[in-house]
Amino acid sequence: MTIENLTTAAIQLLKNLIETPSFSGEEDATAILIIAWFTTYKIPYQRVDHNIWAVNKSFSDNKPTLLLNSHHDTVQPNKGYTKDPFKATVEEGKLYGLGSNDAGGALVSLLATFTYYYHKEDLQYNLVFVASAEEENSGPLGLHSVLPLLPKIDVAIVGEPTLMQLAIAEKGLVVFDAIVKGTPTHAAHPNTDNAIYNTIPVLEWFQNYSFKKPSEVLGDVKMTVTQINAGVQHNAVPAEVALVIDVRVNDAYTNQEICDILSSESPCTSITPRGIRLNSSSIPADHPLVKAGVTLERKTYGSPTLSDQAVLSCPSLKLGPGDSTRSHTADEFIYVSEIKEGIRIYIELLKQVII
Repeated sequence: MTIENLTTAAIQLLKNLIETPSFSGEEDATAILIIAWFTTYKIPYQRVDHNIWAVNKSFSDNKPTLLLNSHHDTVQPNKGYTKDPFKATVEEGKLYGLGSNDAGGALVSLLATFTYYYHKEDLQYNLVFVASAEEENSGPLGLHSVLPLLPKIDVAIVGEPTLMQLAIAEKGLVVFDAIVKGTPTHAAHPNTDNAIYNTIPVLEWFQNYSFKKPSEVLGDVKMTVTQINAGVQHNAVPAEVALVIDVRVNDAYTNQEICDILSSESPCTSITPRGIRLNSSSIPADHPLVKAGVTLERKTYGSPTLSDQAVLSCPSLKLGPGDSTRSHTADEFIYVSEIKEGIRIYIELLKQVII
């Protein structure tokens, strides 16, 4: 079981995954492909819903445990595609297809790495691999649902496209639903309490508001109004305007603190979080896993995008082949060379780390 053979098999698996639709909540067919990998390499596995996980052969309760995780669901393809999103094609070193970059490349690279180490008896730590579902929609049957079934996790590598650089922190997310109210009237009559006009200063408040605590790694909290909805007919002033606000939370705040601030300070009639479990995440810069990555000439940075790190309570590092800027774009691709490099670096990283 050489690195070269595992790499070839991983690239073929990624091609198969691309050609198998796996939107969030609909990952049964790709789960079967991942199970086939475990069957081929005679690795026992467990499946819960569409999540598949396994532990290394010499797992011991007396050792710390490192989680290797990435997801096998995808977003819906956007209308800008010029290529078939479900056709895996390689052109000029680029492997095209939906989910190739986010996060198929990381998934198959971590799976190859886990398989490489599965039989090793001299590891100073345990390995747990999880191919998770429902990451893209933060669904209830994703990694969060399977964590209680796993051994205690001490630290994690979450596979997402980072150009194989070390994302040592990641912003959390809270989505708010807000209401701005007014007085409903016929459009022909005077109205000094028009809910839509009342929304103008509210939008300006959200645009100009600045949270006081920046983060050294993640920068400022970013708050964005992303949706607005009001009215059902041209001649009726609506009673209220509905807003959706996307807040990306740095590690200087908890999600609950953000909720408390907006509840007390925002000029909305009401503002309600949809949930607060997607917290910011990080790993100390002096953690052995990070230090091992730095010895491999990897750079550290803070990531603005959300991943399954948000549901982990242990220190976690986001690291994977591919480029985050390609995620969710038309004609998504990953370089084949990035997968080869990803597997090599993952394997070298795990050789050097002492947890």
